[in-house]
Amino acid sequence: MWEKDIDIYQVQELRVKPNVYFGVGAINKISDALKDLKTKGVEKIIVISGRGAYKSTGAWDVVEKALIENGIGYTNYAKVTPNPTADQVDEAAQQAKDFGATAVMGIGGGSPIDTAKSVAILLANEGVTCRDVYEFKFIPEKAVPIVAINLTHGTGTEVDRFAVVTIPETQYKPAIAYDCIYPSYAIDDPGLMTKLSKEQTVYVSIDAVNHSIEAATSKVASPYSISTAKECIRLVAKYLPIINKNPDDLEARYYLLYASLLGGVSFDNGLLHFTHALEHPLSGMKPQLTHGLGLGIILPAVVKYIYPAKAKTLADILEPAIPDLSSDPSGGEEAAKKVEKWLVDMGVTTKLIDEGFTEEDVDKLVNLAFTTPSLDGLLSIAPVEATKEVVRAIYTESLTSYNK
Repeated sequence: MWEKDIDIYQVQELRVKPNVYFGVGAINKISDALKDLKTKGVEKIIVISGRGAYKSTGAWDVVEKALIENGIGYTNYAKVTPNPTADQVDEAAQQAKDFGATAVMGIGGGSPIDTAKSVAILLANEGVTCRDVYEFKFIPEKAVPIVAINLTHGTGTEVDRFAVVTIPETQYKPAIAYDCIYPSYAIDDPGLMTKLSKEQTVYVSIDAVNHSIEAATSKVASPYSISTAKECIRLVAKYLPIINKNPDDLEARYYLLYASLLGGVSFDNGLLHFTHALEHPLSGMKPQLTHGLGLGIILPAVVKYIYPAKAKTLADILEPAIPDLSSDPSGGEEAAKKVEKWLVDMGVTTKLIDEGFTEEDVDKLVNLAFTTPSLDGLLSIAPVEATKEVVRAIYTESLTSYNK
């Protein structure tokens, strides 16, 4: 069905970049990656992580042993928070320079890996700060090698060229996309993810679904981004309920992780639009808001407003989760209600008002959506015109539930 929404005369670049070690036990492949780095002259590396997950998952035990065995010196920056800041990137980069690191390893979810990508740029470009990069005063063409050890099944950052960092003083949360920050080596091991809380599991999985929906419906969507998106959504719809009942089910973790990888590949090709462009101001204003939760909250309204342009594609790719969606362009409101109900069934039960946002915040959110560096690019490829009226409506309607 989605084939009818494709312009076959639009020539597209299909991206399939990093090699990924994937599967239970993949963490043990870190030694191969480090051996290869050593042959390329890397003697010292900085390891970027959050405060605890890199150890509690068991990843660090394997990584530290491999570093020692391969004779690679390391320093650990373990201060990354959710929604990492430009100050954290600059601090980590300075620690890396002082140590003499010539490669970067990120262990964690999107926040540590995106921080690692950003540090890799600063190490390869003397005199450049994180704000220079994220305010687009400097366009990087090179970065030092990046190793990405993924600890969540949601962001897809281990397979793509994107990174996101917050600039606290402006509440901007820009995204960058450069070929030089594709990881040189990536590890996806579902055995490292069994300790994710139920909430984390849900929110990262919904992040992958959002990547897929946006990448399948943008102006630059391709058959590749759509087919990978549909498979991502199918896998999440099948395996997230299983994990919600049994967090230790490794088979379910495996397929949720594969879904996340597909979501990352999908948006590396089809890019993103409304949901991410509008979520970044939310967590820019309230850094404590989990990214995947913010995406889930505004997704129903986004579906409503893009439905007139992409009804066939949405009905098709969402079929594994919501089998009775209409392919009629007038079905946006009904689709929004059904998407919201599915999200609630999966565990996304709050709306913006429950997260502390009010109608008084809407104007500021709209302003951030249109002034934050890079978000205009996302809005420009939305399948319907991203006017301030449409953006305001999405925020306003996301304050409360459609299914009252």
